[in-house]
Amino acid sequence: MTANVEKIEKIKRFKAEVHSYYEQYGRTFPWRERTAPWGVLVSEFMLQQTQTERVIPYFERWMSRWPSPEALHTASLEEALSEWVGLGYNRRCRFLKDCARVITEDYGGHVPETPDILCSLPGAGAYTAGAIACFAYNYPSVFIETNIRAATIHFFYDAHSPRAVSDREIFSILEAALDGETRKNPRLWYWALMDYGTNLKKLHVNPNRRSAHYAKQSKFEGSLRQIRGGVVRALAQEGASTIESLLRKTAAQKQELYRALDGLQKDAIVCENQGVYRIKE
Repeated sequence: MTANVEKIEKIKRFKAEVHSYYEQYGRTFPWRERTAPWGVLVSEFMLQQTQTERVIPYFERWMSRWPSPEALHTASLEEALSEWVGLGYNRRCRFLKDCARVITEDYGGHVPETPDILCSLPGAGAYTAGAIACFAYNYPSVFIETNIRAATIHFFYDAHSPRAVSDREIFSILEAALDGETRKNPRLWYWALMDYGTNLKKLHVNPNRRSAHYAKQSKFEGSLRQIRGGVVRALAQEGASTIESLLRKTAAQKQELYRALDGLQKDAIVCENQGVYRIKE
């Protein structure tokens, strides 16, 4: 049997195993039950580096309050951040707000359908663009995220191999797997692949540790991320504040607080005027 035939056969077994798992244990989420493009886009921004279960209540509140790009576009960033507080990585909220503006002004409120156009939206990288196109429009895009990476590494690569697996190799496998029924319904295939990969992490040492792109997330407690989050929470919920007020509300050291504020200003989330900080518009 040639190497190419062996690869084809292994991909068939991979797809069969993934689909079999999904048929028995597939998960249900609001953004899977309702695949309207705007809701899919919102969910993908919220799900970046955040556990799925944490996202559900935020997603439900957000979609109830801003069910369309036009609705979010008319809201202030302060209003948006007040709903986002606790979800972390607040730049995603800024990007989502900017996406609402671009979609409203440049696309008549219609979320673009293809990855190449979606990539032009604020904060939408290759993965986010591919995922939105797939889950919103059933577009056969090829993309990688942590659970997809885990599933592919676990099935195709020896756990004892000293060689790290590159995303280029994984991408090649995913391209080959996206044929036949999976190409007709890529949305279902990627849901299944993600659920399969999520379950693997409960049963085995995280396969992603064998990825060439693996990086352990830094500790949140006491980090600059925590201080940034505290600043955004204070400003979004309580309004404009001075350094002295923010020191009390965040319990941060002054030097670290200034670092957090500097980063938030560079990210166009916070602005300062005569020593008073507020959410930027």
